[in-house]
Amino acid sequence: MEIPVPMARCPVQEQRARWERKRARTARELLETERRYQEQLGLVATYFVGILRAKGTLRPPERQALFGPWELIYGASQELLPYLEGGHWGLGLEGFCPQLELYTQFAANAERSRTTLQEQLKKSKRFRRFVRLQEGRPEFGGLQLQDLLPLPLQRLQQYENLVVALAENTSPNSPDHQQLTPFHQSRVKEVLGMGLRDVAPGAARLISETAQRVHTIGQKQKNDQHLRRVQALLSGRHAKGLTSGRWFLRQGWLLVVPPRGKPRPRMFFLFSDMLLLAKPRSPLHLLQSGTFACRALYPMAQCQLHRVFGHSGGSCGGLLSLSFPHEKLLLMSTDQEELLHWYHSLTLAISSQKN
Repeated sequence: MEIPVPMARCPVQEQRARWERKRARTARELLETERRYQEQLGLVATYFVGILRAKGTLRPPERQALFGPWELIYGASQELLPYLEGGHWGLGLEGFCPQLELYTQFAANAERSRTTLQEQLKKSKRFRRFVRLQEGRPEFGGLQLQDLLPLPLQRLQQYENLVVALAENTSPNSPDHQQLTPFHQSRVKEVLGMGLRDVAPGAARLISETAQRVHTIGQKQKNDQHLRRVQALLSGRHAKGLTSGRWFLRQGWLLVVPPRGKPRPRMFFLFSDMLLLAKPRSPLHLLQSGTFACRALYPMAQCQLHRVFGHSGGSCGGLLSLSFPHEKLLLMSTDQEELLHWYHSLTLAISSQKN
């Protein structure tokens, strides 16, 4: 009687099986989350956008400012979902990619949307009552309108993670591979040789590029918010326009150590190209109490930075030495972790001026 010999494992087949399992999990997650996403888009489109349009609670410009291209994004999801449900991932996502510009437009409008919501809730009792009534519907599960408005931007990040994972685990022999991933360089040459001039870059790459553009838009909006906040904290004729066109990095209290005498607390605002030293206005000042007067501006392109103390990682604080062509600053903090954050931020600002 012959003893059956166990089949030898094939590493290539095992790897392909792992890829297929990952692909199946990713595809299932993409489908299930798309269904939920479309449901939430539809709820907002029906109970907020549609009813506001029908009742005229908001004028068209205000409604557009609040929701942006929401209904178009909802329509794009409605077109995509049937392809995902049918298992046609590549074809569906390839057709979805021309709609990605809607997400860029939505991101560019995000700050305006937040401002419009705050303004209308504050000044319109009718709108405030309407929003409260709609938010109380059981379909929203306790979510407020301000929680729902960022949904498309959150979904774009999910698209990037899931579609990239789907593309990475899709076999080159799969019919979805061509739509999901960029052509290989040799394949590009082959196609160009056939007389075609444009080669599709693949859904995964297009979605990633859109997510990066949206991230850049968000970073700029956050920076603009910081600049407006800092500008409001500065008073006096020398402070006008100081923050315009700059990138904000950090602010906080540090002790300035003079050649003689006791260290003095000062507020510092660090931008990508300069360090601003400010002194608090007197709390007795009638018009400018709570603001800061600009006392000095230091160009980061001319700064040489050294850590004098604070290398040990203890809790005793330390000193930073900043040398400029005509002045030297010694800055002290009793919080060494805070001082370390300042050191890294200052190093970033200096290196950005050298590049």
